[in-house]
Amino acid sequence: MQDFPHHYRVAASAGAEGYVTLASDALDPISSAPPIEFGGPGDRWSPETLLIAAVADCFVLSFRAIAGASKLSWISLKCDVEGTLERSDGKTKFTAFVINATLDVARDTKEERAIRLLEKAEASCLITNSLSGTTHLNTLVRVES
Repeated sequence: MQDFPHHYRVAASAGAEGYVTLASDALDPISSAPPIEFGGPGDRWSPETLLIAAVADCFVLSFRAIAGASKLSWISLKCDVEGTLERSDGKTKFTAFVINATLDVARDTKEERAIRLLEKAEASCLITNSLSGTTHLNTLVRVES
């Protein structure tokens, strides 16, 4: 890992109508639009879905790093995240994030240890740590039969 601080840059460009193009060095550009809830077409990633995707992605990558450092062998991890957007203190903002994590592990894995590492991943996720909304983690560890 590189020394801190790290800097990340994204450029957004758009005309008066249509999609917004998001670009960052060495990455394929993506297009975005408002979600249906804000009068958009609902056929592109939106700022809202990108934020929730960042929570899910960060959780999975944090778990991968923690599990690797802890020598936990695992098969797969599925992470579904639901963000709650509402009006609070006169502002529209995300107030809560629910992370539903399903981890598949080998038969000889201790379920309690796997849950502790999932909880550690949630606590160390830099995205949720950067947001003001509350985070709740639901875990399910499925042991291979």
